Amino acid sequence: MPQVQVSDRPRWSRQENSPAPPPRPGLSAVVIACVLILTCGLLPAGESSARRPPNIIFILADDLGWAEPGCYGNKFNETPNLDRMARQGIRFTEAYAAAPVCSPYRASFLTGQYPARHGILDYLRPNTDTPLSTDHITLAEMLKKNGYATCMIGKWHLSGYRYHGAMKELRATDHGFDEELASEVKGVGNGANFWPYVFRTQPIRWLNIDRNRLGKNEYLVDRMNDEAVRFIERNRDRPFFLYLSHYATHTILNGKPALVDKYRRKHPPGKSVRKRCYLCGDAGLEGDPGNHWAPDHNPHLAAMLESIDDGVGLILRKLKELKLDEDTLLVFSSDNGGEPQVTSNSPLRGGKSSLYEGGIRVPLVVRWPGTVPAGGTCSTPTSNVDFYPTFLEAAGITPDAKQKLDGISILGLLKKPGKENRDTPLFWHYPLARPHFLGGHSGGAVRQGSWKLIEWFDTGKIELFNLASDPSEKNDLSATRKQIAEKLLGRLRSWREKLGAKTTAGK
Repeated sequence: MPQVQVSDRPRWSRQENSPAPPPRPGLSAVVIACVLILTCGLLPAGESSARRPPNIIFILADDLGWAEPGCYGNKFNETPNLDRMARQGIRFTEAYAAAPVCSPYRASFLTGQYPARHGILDYLRPNTDTPLSTDHITLAEMLKKNGYATCMIGKWHLSGYRYHGAMKELRATDHGFDEELASEVKGVGNGANFWPYVFRTQPIRWLNIDRNRLGKNEYLVDRMNDEAVRFIERNRDRPFFLYLSHYATHTILNGKPALVDKYRRKHPPGKSVRKRCYLCGDAGLEGDPGNHWAPDHNPHLAAMLESIDDGVGLILRKLKELKLDEDTLLVFSSDNGGEPQVTSNSPLRGGKSSLYEGGIRVPLVVRWPGTVPAGGTCSTPTSNVDFYPTFLEAAGITPDAKQKLDGISILGLLKKPGKENRDTPLFWHYPLARPHFLGGHSGGAVRQGSWKLIEWFDTGKIELFNLASDPSEKNDLSATRKQIAEKLLGRLRSWREKLGAKTTAGK
């Protein structure tokens, strides 16, 4: 019977041969070295005078399912730039979001902590008075303290808004970002994609983009891509951290008409799962209500994804133009699985709001020429809590001991895919007062090796799956693999107890 390996060893097992010591330098070499130190200053360990700390660009799509990009096998959606990025870097097949919804993921990305530790367990409502606390030392703050220019473009969703009566509103600039562009100033829910940016019947003001720059029908994704390139240009001569956080492909689904028409001609959309796109009607953007909500071959989703992909292409070209390719760590991912009313997430079960794989497994592509080998595929499980320590290690920065981290650096894995294996679990904690409107239920989960256990808080039911043989989670093995189920359940409950996490909403 398979056994769950429970270990307190470090999360990564490294087997690296130590190089032979270099020959002792002569007097001349010592003198030269001293001059260089006096002239240029002391260098961080492992850095050479010829290479500055890497730029870091993190591109986040909203509600983009694991199987949507072409490099993940999708034959309908067209993502040539993401596909090129994958060929030039590494593609993860078992990357995870720390939560199946938006706000907890974003907080985990910036803190390196699971939602059970930082306390943002569900998406934040517009009137919340519990934004991401400034007690955290965020990833942006750490990079800024160490000489990085920092910029956040797009969806924030880590605060309530004064517009809705929130007494405490905290922005990205309160958490270590020098610049914040195109972020929401009110709860926009399903977004607004075309200038003049209308949500329902109200115009929306986005932070620091109060004028049209790209023409009469300026498209929000395009404008954000444009602002990203401008930030890169402005900071070409210093290390920078760019967090490009798209609203797409969150509903409302409104792709650019020409692209929507292209995909409609390519394949008829699936049958809509809603009778009418009421949000589109409220916004005065009737668009295409017959297929906004199609669970397969959705032309609007495909069009919005292609616009994101266009931005990836613009960034890749700009990095090459500025000769910053080898100086830039570029990462693309999504904050949770696809919304089940607009995509199927097949072959994975469930979608956004669910602890099944369709809700938490996400695309992850990493490119860093000269450091990350080209054309790699990695099946080692990883979570977005790992970005914080990974980015700091890449930059040669030691994390502040005051910020407790749940994530671990995967830099070694990026450099040598397949040489390291994770031997400790990944955890999820998602307590809800009531089922999510998209179908998700209150629960917790743990994955260790190929085994995944889900504990449903409302019913007490336990489900156990072997993801190696059953990635679609069709076969619950909790009754036939009781020993494994008991060990994983014990591990999950012990982890919650250690963090003081409760199984009731709001705790």
